[in-house]
Amino acid sequence: MSPLLQEILETSSIYKPTMMLVLDVRQVTQLEKLFTIEMPNGLSLGHKPGQFVEVSVLGIGEAPISISSSPSRSNGKFELCVRRAGSVTSALHSLNPGDSVGIRGPFGRGFPIDRFRGKDILFAPGGLGLAPLRSLINEVLDDRGNFGRVTILYGARNPSELLFTDELVEWETRTDVELHVTVDHPDNDWTGNVGVITTLFPKIRVHARNTIAITCGPPAMYRFVLVELLGKGLLEGNIWLSLERRMKCGVGKCGHCQMNHIYTCQDGPAFSYAEIKHVEEAL
Repeated sequence: MSPLLQEILETSSIYKPTMMLVLDVRQVTQLEKLFTIEMPNGLSLGHKPGQFVEVSVLGIGEAPISISSSPSRSNGKFELCVRRAGSVTSALHSLNPGDSVGIRGPFGRGFPIDRFRGKDILFAPGGLGLAPLRSLINEVLDDRGNFGRVTILYGARNPSELLFTDELVEWETRTDVELHVTVDHPDNDWTGNVGVITTLFPKIRVHARNTIAITCGPPAMYRFVLVELLGKGLLEGNIWLSLERRMKCGVGKCGHCQMNHIYTCQDGPAFSYAEIKHVEEAL
């Protein structure tokens, strides 16, 4: 349990947000902004890659948002990449540095990174799915010596929707990372691959029995990526997905994220394919 969550449980209610400072706001794309949130009283969020927080704007409501920054780069702060899509996220987009937001969490089960050490890691995010996987990517890169080959396949609809383009350049220049990027609809300046993310799989080599694959993106993308990963021989238990799109309250009370006997907000949002392949509502 994180220090912040422990303090909330001891002093208040798990349903009551803690007010935190918006330290910085950066426009990432036309629809996404990256928020840097500062913890109060020198606390640490204590999250794991793949977890999420509930973000509230007083008088508007709250929404679950995956944590975009890695624990290895916390320093009393964390980052949230937020797409403007509804009333809460639109209200978040109107905030400026110096404003406050309410935070509950972190919640959910993140990726079991201890099980990934010593393995080759294949990331395959699509669109906004890079936001939650960025936490795990940077955690792996900050502990690079404990992992095998690191490959990142990233796809977006068009170049203007690519997230974290400065980091994409950084990853591309690293000799210990293999990066491939594609877009569905190129503009006149695009010189890279054109097509959906599955068109990148023929470009890479995979040691199936020693590879962990992690994917996150639009719901329609999962099935096609799974076909590619299983076709390369990856074990079902070594394929991990984030189903963060299904969550609402964060603590298993509202039932919005329930899939048969599974509550995504508590049992996930990180799941291995082996855990959910027979859950009809999962994919």
